Amino acid sequence: MSGNDLGEFLRAQRARLGPESAGVTSHRPRRVSGLRREEVAVLAGVSADYYARLEQGRERNPSGPVLDAIGRALHLDADGLWHAYRLAGLTPRLPEHRRDDVSPELLRLMDTFPTAVAYVTNHRLDLLATNALADALLSPVGKPANMVRTLFHDPAARELFGEWPQIAASAVDALRLASGYDREEVGELVDELLESSEEFATLWGNHGVKGLSGPRKTFRHPAVGRIVLDHQTFDVRDASGQYLVVGLAEAGSPSADALALLGSLHAVADGPRGTRVRHT
Repeated sequence: MSGNDLGEFLRAQRARLGPESAGVTSHRPRRVSGLRREEVAVLAGVSADYYARLEQGRERNPSGPVLDAIGRALHLDADGLWHAYRLAGLTPRLPEHRRDDVSPELLRLMDTFPTAVAYVTNHRLDLLATNALADALLSPVGKPANMVRTLFHDPAARELFGEWPQIAASAVDALRLASGYDREEVGELVDELLESSEEFATLWGNHGVKGLSGPRKTFRHPAVGRIVLDHQTFDVRDASGQYLVVGLAEAGSPSADALALLGSLHAVADGPRGTRVRHT
């Protein structure tokens, strides 16, 4: 990760925003499709020189109102704006000693979801705990410790996730959002993946930023076929940086039948068990 993360992020957002989308009328030819620096400056109500210094890393301490104005000019959503705030050092970082141990109460809660896939992840997308159905669903990729590594390094993941390109892009966007909280820890994982995967490097270079998303995911499981799950993500209030993700098939749908069959096959193969802690 570079030392000018805020400038690179702003430059990437400017490059992807066309003049028509921003309501800018241009009367001279453009060498690039995105907005010019001076156009962003006008839209944000700051000087062109000041905005140029922000992108170049010569100015690193913008105020909150200035970032709000630039965020509006660049059409940043809530995740994008908060990411810019974090890169500018304007929001609290995650606690230095975060918990990766999953509380017994949360493990018991996950065991009460017999028809839902449930797992706990942290901001690096390490899998911390999985319930029985999550294990069954992820069985083609073995026992992944980190979902981003699995997505880019395990060929079976490309078969299991029916919309792999979108899932991979969403994972990279979530990892970039997390990097705003913890550059050092997330940066180690990012540097490793930049070295080992050209696909990851390409997606990382897009500077997309978004929280865990993709409420509907399609899986192609070799044992039961296609499964479509609707997902919800919840912050774990007593463990900063942990998220509970729950996936549920529509009642009475072929996906619900396939998920039930998968659960029964997994129970026969591995025996009944409760939620498993995967990472400590």
